[in-house]
Amino acid sequence: MNATDLPRWTDLPRWTDVTIPGRRPVRARLHSPAGAGHTGRGGWLVWAHGGSWQRGSAAEWHPVTQRLAELSGWRVLSVDYRLAPAHRHPAALEDVLTALDWARSRAGAEAVPVAVGGDSAGGTLAAAAALAARDHRGADPERAPLAAQLLAYPPLDPACSGASHRRDPAAFPHPADLRRAWRVLRGTASPAPTAGGRVLYSTPLDAPDLRGLPPTVLAVGGLDPVADDVLTYAARLRTAAVPVDLVHPPGAAHADLMHPDSKLLPALAGRLRTLTTGAART
Repeated sequence: MNATDLPRWTDLPRWTDVTIPGRRPVRARLHSPAGAGHTGRGGWLVWAHGGSWQRGSAAEWHPVTQRLAELSGWRVLSVDYRLAPAHRHPAALEDVLTALDWARSRAGAEAVPVAVGGDSAGGTLAAAAALAARDHRGADPERAPLAAQLLAYPPLDPACSGASHRRDPAAFPHPADLRRAWRVLRGTASPAPTAGGRVLYSTPLDAPDLRGLPPTVLAVGGLDPVADDVLTYAARLRTAAVPVDLVHPPGAAHADLMHPDSKLLPALAGRLRTLTTGAART
């Protein structure tokens, strides 16, 4: 289905594949919270899946994103972004931004909020997209801010320098594998190319100024090797006066959202439910 021909909310099935128009069309899967009590007024969440920037798809992440839609009452637009090494940074980020712009145009007509989110490598992309959206709004003050960014265990430090990366040598992801994934993503090009006057960061930790980012939900378990990446980002956001909601259960590991008994997914859905249309209109 072409995204420009998307039917009304009340006509949508539980999910549908769409092609989002743009300079380069982007495929995505749109999930709807079917069932009684869901009115379609919850908003839009643009989601980037995990997979070390090299693997994964909207179809593979379907159970996660459909459950997010069902538990939150929000529409979830899961992006099939381009993968490395065939497509290095900023290709995946550009695809997420295309999907985000399209979702914002749809949500603006409905006066509902838009958030961006992702898990693991997709969380990193979502954080970078929130930065780019902030900078774009600086050039267009009439554009309303995002309602939130929801990031589940995003790797943010290409050097994997935090102590959490060395806490358990058997834990996933292993720091050597993660550093290799960063190199595959970024290649030999600048880690922060520009497009349309915006810097496209591969990690928000490279940004010198985090002020003006949307309220942020950060979810990472105590057993996760990337925990220190996330805690460092949380501290920097708070220093920049960005509201931060940290979900940090001690027993959760990396890739928690992929498990049926996920500790983090219900928490993320609950945070979405608390966002009202009055909090931010896009």
